[in-house]
Amino acid sequence: MNDPAALSDSAQDTAPSGAPIGGTRAQAVQRLQVGLAGLGAMVLLVGLANFIQGRARVADEQVVPQTAATSEPVIAQPNNDPLADAGLVPDLPQETAPAIEQQPAILPEQGNGSTNP
Repeated sequence: MNDPAALSDSAQDTAPSGAPIGGTRAQAVQRLQVGLAGLGAMVLLVGLANFIQGRARVADEQVVPQTAATSEPVIAQPNNDPLADAGLVPDLPQETAPAIEQQPAILPEQGNGSTNP
């Protein structure tokens, strides 16, 4: 059983003799069809995006640039605590921290610039 000629014969029996590396002709045609369908789909998507972008550009050019605002300005509501609004915690009045007065900086003594020996 350790005969090299017998091993090479059995190895040749298991390998497909007529199958090319790329597969059969039918598989090659199927890959080509799938690839062409993918390329066609990409061309259609790019064309659709170009069409939509062109229509948006035309619509933007037709808009009157100085139109009046169509909505009223919104008045900002004071920020309330949502837990206090729900009644889960007592509503505490907002207190502002008193302003801290800053003391002037303490500088080291400086001489008058004259030295008397």
